[in-house]
Amino acid sequence: MKRMYAKLKGFVISHKALLKAIFILSVLIFVILEIGRIGRDIDRQQLLASLSSQSPLTILLMLVLGLVAVTPMLNYDFEIQDFLPERAPTKYILKAGWTVNTFNNLIGFGGVLGATLRANFYGKNASRKQILFAISKIALFLLSGLSLLSLVSLILIFVFHIGSVFATYWIWLVGGSLYTPSLLLVTHMRESEFFSDLNLKKELRLAIGSLFEWGFAGVFFLIIGYFMGMKNLAAVFPLFMIANVVGVVSMIPGAVGTFDVFMILGLRAVGIDPGVAVVWLLFYRIFYYIVPFIIGLVFFVQDAGGRINKYLDDIPKQALSKFAHGLVVVFLYASAIIMLLAATVPNWIRTAHFISELYPYLFAFLDRTSNIIVAFLLIGLARGVANRVQRSFWPTLFVLLIAIANTLVRDFSVTLLVIFVLVLIAMILTKNELFRDRLEPSWGGRLLDGGVYTLTFVLYALVGFFNSPRIHHRHPVPEALLFPSERLWFMGLIIVIIAALVLLLVQNYLSHGGQSLDAGFDAQRIKHVIDTYGGNEVSHLAFLRDKAVYYYQVDGEDKIFFLFRKKTNKLIVMGEPVGDQVYLTEAIQDFIAAADKQNLLVVFYEVSDSFTMLMHEFGYDFIKFGEEGFVSLPEFNIHGNKHKGQRALMNRFKREGYTFGMLEPPFSDQDFAQLKSISDSWLAGKTEKGFSLGFFDRYYLEQTSIAVVRDQKGQLVAFANLMPTGDHEVTSIDLMRHSQQAPSGIMDQVFINLFYQSRDEGYHYFNMGMAPLANVGIYQHAFLGERVAHLIYQYGYRFFSFAGLKSYKNKYVTKWVSRYIVYPRHSSLVFTMLQILLVVNRRISASDYNSRLVRPKFFTKTTNN
Repeated sequence: MKRMYAKLKGFVISHKALLKAIFILSVLIFVILEIGRIGRDIDRQQLLASLSSQSPLTILLMLVLGLVAVTPMLNYDFEIQDFLPERAPTKYILKAGWTVNTFNNLIGFGGVLGATLRANFYGKNASRKQILFAISKIALFLLSGLSLLSLVSLILIFVFHIGSVFATYWIWLVGGSLYTPSLLLVTHMRESEFFSDLNLKKELRLAIGSLFEWGFAGVFFLIIGYFMGMKNLAAVFPLFMIANVVGVVSMIPGAVGTFDVFMILGLRAVGIDPGVAVVWLLFYRIFYYIVPFIIGLVFFVQDAGGRINKYLDDIPKQALSKFAHGLVVVFLYASAIIMLLAATVPNWIRTAHFISELYPYLFAFLDRTSNIIVAFLLIGLARGVANRVQRSFWPTLFVLLIAIANTLVRDFSVTLLVIFVLVLIAMILTKNELFRDRLEPSWGGRLLDGGVYTLTFVLYALVGFFNSPRIHHRHPVPEALLFPSERLWFMGLIIVIIAALVLLLVQNYLSHGGQSLDAGFDAQRIKHVIDTYGGNEVSHLAFLRDKAVYYYQVDGEDKIFFLFRKKTNKLIVMGEPVGDQVYLTEAIQDFIAAADKQNLLVVFYEVSDSFTMLMHEFGYDFIKFGEEGFVSLPEFNIHGNKHKGQRALMNRFKREGYTFGMLEPPFSDQDFAQLKSISDSWLAGKTEKGFSLGFFDRYYLEQTSIAVVRDQKGQLVAFANLMPTGDHEVTSIDLMRHSQQAPSGIMDQVFINLFYQSRDEGYHYFNMGMAPLANVGIYQHAFLGERVAHLIYQYGYRFFSFAGLKSYKNKYVTKWVSRYIVYPRHSSLVFTMLQILLVVNRRISASDYNSRLVRPKFFTKTTNN
């Protein structure tokens, strides 16, 4: 026997989590079955008739007083803490106590379910023996209050002759009244470890708590009778106690059946019609048992859900929040669109079968004006909720409450009430999903919202056209487009225009807030990161001062920075992050999280394959943008047939007196004027680009040396500014410009001399820059976007010589390295490419960038205090 007990104990301990899960699941299943049974037993027609016979104030009072009547039961759960090694938090006791007592009330199994639930809630930090002893001590006093009130009922019947008609049931009252004295005798006469900490003070607290529990229940039953206009209520009190004693002895959950039958028979004895008695009992069951039980069920599901959610690593909670979020967004948009249809084409709403079926379950306002304004208000808020903006929660909840109240007042139905309650619950669950500081609509979002407004305006204009009495129509106006009157239509048109302003105001409200991600240009901070940790192919572009800078810090020290520019809801990052690559993953996570909080998506432009694979782990997609060429400097020379043309050029320039040299900053005004003249000649009136390429700017050019070629007279005819990468491995140039009068091939002299010079300085590679779209989408099964890019590469020579650029650089390049655009997986590739195109093809000078006329609003230093 001992061995079997030990095996059973070992099994329970080793499968504790599984057994708890089975217990919680079995309780939920039993609760569902019990609710179904109770629902079948209730006569719905009788219930509705009874409820309709009472005023709303009476029903509200019964609801509140029913909840108050349950509260004394919580005393047990506060008292049980004295018998346990660790006291639970008060908030937890209130929720757990309410759940335990309301479950025990309705489906108690003689207190077994309540005891089991208490063990589940309070047994975390107690041994099995401690929790078992504590629950048993509490259970002993659950009926002590009923026992004392049984004694009171005997006195009422035989001393004061109140309820004397029930004197024949004295045996039940005597039996009940003997329970408490017997219990006190046992606890004080018998010496036992079990009763050692159960002193008189604790017993009195438990007994008084039980007295209040049964007393509040009895008083609440009498109050219901008072609301129903019953007389001689004092006589009912002893009957109520007798029926409860009978019900307890029966051990039927909630004494359902036994208590009810006894009460109906007893109430008939004092002249109350059985039909009225049934209604009285029905109200008591609903407001004392069912409503508190529903609240307890919510607490239980919340607790059980919390445990399951914790076990499954927060996945269920996230899934529920996301589902609720999607439900709210769909409901808001569906309501708004159907409200607009109801306002613009009211006849079509009545004739379209699907819409007419759906319409009764959405919002409805008193007039067309309200429908239009609220519809666009909902669209604006739906955009905020869809984009998970924190500021959208309370306005949306407020509008939902107003809309629900208005709709229910106009057309109340239980189905509609259930739907709206579910929507409100979904909105509350959505709160955790709303974490962003501000709204930044994407192009897709703007197209959707703008499209809804445009279609509304066009449809409304068509309705006005077809219904205008001033226009002669050959055919009758379609029934779906009929409108009540021209005056109403004109008023609606004005409201449509006002609604557009409402939509703009809502979006403007949601678009404010948050902190700037741009730390601003600080040359010392940039140089410190590059000098300390090294740069890369794009780090020198920071000195253009045309991009925002975001720093990732560790213990207050700059470790990595990102160069980016904002376009709509995208942050286009130029190249890879610059700085200490040890913190690369953490820096990317930090930047993406900071951008996401501002409702912005991060896109990386011209990055390596290794960085692309890293971003793939972050859920990003990619598309090959082109290839970057590198010249291996140790092996470079212009010997052999391959470079015969370059040798001839170099010899010719030497004979003609062209010389190569370096200009060191700071430049004289005379030299800078010559450089400016060359740049203007080379541009020939064309606008410079920026972002991924340098532009002619004195501050930028004076950061490094400039390679120049002079003619026989010593005048500058070509130049290229060096573009250091912050290490001694790779070097490059940025601006390559020559005057229109310079001889053909002059840039080859610049390149060849720079190759030799860089090799002598110890560099291993010279970066020749990008060949856009090179080797992109050349295979049949490549991504569709890359196949389209390949067509542009093949046939786009009229606009830009992609192949020519690759061919020119190929004279020197020894290896080509692929470069990619990396973008969030669920964002539109088409929109992303267009936004990159707009950023890359626009030059913003440092002075313009820092002025309020050009600088994007996002980069102004706004914070929420």
